[in-house]
Amino acid sequence: MREALQGLTTRGRSFLAAAVAAAISALILGEKDLLRVAVLLGVLPLLAALYVGRSRYKLACSRSLEPHRVPVGASSRVVLRLQNMSRLPTGTLLLEDRLPYALGSRPRVVLERLGAHQASSVAYTVRADVRGRYEVGPLVIRLTDPFGLCELTRAFPSVDPLTVIPQVTPLPSVRVAGEYAGTGESRARSVAVHGEDDAATREYRRGDDLRRVHWKSTARTGELMVRREEQPWESRATVVLDTRAFAHRGEGPTASFEWAVSAVASIAVHLRQAGYKLRLVSDSGIDANASDAGGEGLLLDYLADVRLSQRGDVATLVERVRQRSDGGLVIALLGTLTTAEADLLAGLRGNGVTCIAFLVDSSTWLNLTPQAREEANRAHGAAALALMQSGWRVVGVEHGSKLPALWPQAARGSQGFAWRAALAETVAGGVR
Repeated sequence: MREALQGLTTRGRSFLAAAVAAAISALILGEKDLLRVAVLLGVLPLLAALYVGRSRYKLACSRSLEPHRVPVGASSRVVLRLQNMSRLPTGTLLLEDRLPYALGSRPRVVLERLGAHQASSVAYTVRADVRGRYEVGPLVIRLTDPFGLCELTRAFPSVDPLTVIPQVTPLPSVRVAGEYAGTGESRARSVAVHGEDDAATREYRRGDDLRRVHWKSTARTGELMVRREEQPWESRATVVLDTRAFAHRGEGPTASFEWAVSAVASIAVHLRQAGYKLRLVSDSGIDANASDAGGEGLLLDYLADVRLSQRGDVATLVERVRQRSDGGLVIALLGTLTTAEADLLAGLRGNGVTCIAFLVDSSTWLNLTPQAREEANRAHGAAALALMQSGWRVVGVEHGSKLPALWPQAARGSQGFAWRAALAETVAGGVR
């Protein structure tokens, strides 16, 4: 009751003040009718406080999120169900669900009245433009009487998690040569991934019989391809994310790192749906196997939490990949590199490993002077050339690039003599 009295509104306190004033006036003037008015004015707030105080502890609330995992920029529907567990009807209820700043302003919903044992549901939507895990709640309810004389606040302690995952972009179906490694079940999987017209081929290796060269695939990929022998196999891929803070530029959802995270999610989901045995690695500590049941959701949950690392380095990244390397594809989303760091990445080009780098030119996320832009382009070109010279396939990424348009380049065995020559000329121009 004491807490209910403390919840009297300005109107309720005004009634009490008027009751005291009327009572004093009645005693001074000897007016009994005025005393009756004073009693009425004083009793009304007390009855309101008693009414609100009794109903305060007889409310039940539940919350559901539909869905509880959404991509960046999508909305989730939050449904609140409130039930009056008492025999007395409630007054007006003001519901306010507490939300993190990233999910927007706190929603406020008014329920006029809940009868005895009556339940009612209200819904609102939340939208997040930043990856992460968020807590929706707790719910705060303000209870008032019909006259607005007393208001009490009750907070339900329960919260519900909302996971905002990176945006996944559908990618075109292209064949990436050199992805086969290890053992598997049958060639039927190859047909499902690449189509019935594709022969089971791989890149030419020194010592292969030239009679096994498959000229149609060679012409399509730009590299010498040979027919594979009939043998069990499986498709394996390791997707690598560079989380070094100094390798990325920009802020918020439009930063180069967010582009890289979304690209990793899109590539990983695409490869997993194509039947690859998949692994996700970063220099910030993530080393996840996404091949099991529920692996796609687990992978996206990992990427929802990943953040830039101030202590990350390429040597650590290479070591993490090599710890469990078993051939197949290595697809890396890399930020700004030096030539020395590119040389470290050459260590991943082992036997039976095809390495593809989406090299993000993070300087294009900045407004640079012409001189600074020229220096940044020269450094980016030198790093790309160093990677290609070590056997990596390199796909350049600039601000505004779309992954579906870049993805077919990952299937090409060569980046083209014209680009290589242009890069070499850029590097040579920097040396002169």
